[in-house]
Amino acid sequence: MYFAALLARSDDGWQASDTDLDNVETLSDLADLAREAAVDDDTVLVLIEQEDAWFGIIRVDGEDDPRVFLSDATAAARSSYGALLVDELLGRDKAEDDDLDTLDLDGTEDGEPETEDRDEEPEAAEAVPSGPLGDSHLLDDVGVGEKQLLALDGDALGEIADALGCTEVLEAVR
Repeated sequence: MYFAALLARSDDGWQASDTDLDNVETLSDLADLAREAAVDDDTVLVLIEQEDAWFGIIRVDGEDDPRVFLSDATAAARSSYGALLVDELLGRDKAEDDDLDTLDLDGTEDGEPETEDRDEEPEAAEAVPSGPLGDSHLLDDVGVGEKQLLALDGDALGEIADALGCTEVLEAVR
């Protein structure tokens, strides 16, 4: 089960809102969702958590490219939203996995690879690194340094909210 929330920084602190990720298919969709919640183009954090398996943070600052951190890339890759973020961080093109790739367009039976490809090792790009992945410095300026971010487990989002001074705000949308 997922929990997702938006934390938008404003002059009065952080404002939280829960968010529905049903229509999110790309990192751009997540960034657009964050920008809609922004106050005066200030920082917005999208927090995603799947039980205690993994958490992700997407930081959007105005029109800048989003910055992403995942606590455990291997665990995240096993879930739909996590896989979306892992693919983005590893530079995988989702279009490579579209239905045309599964069709038998090369003349081989049942879509089997041609003989010369059968013994090749899977591409290194397909491997998902174990452990954290992404920008571990994305919260440095708001009080959560790299060392602290990498050490989080359990209620990581709660600990991040504590450091940001918005625990009550985040808990209100949980």
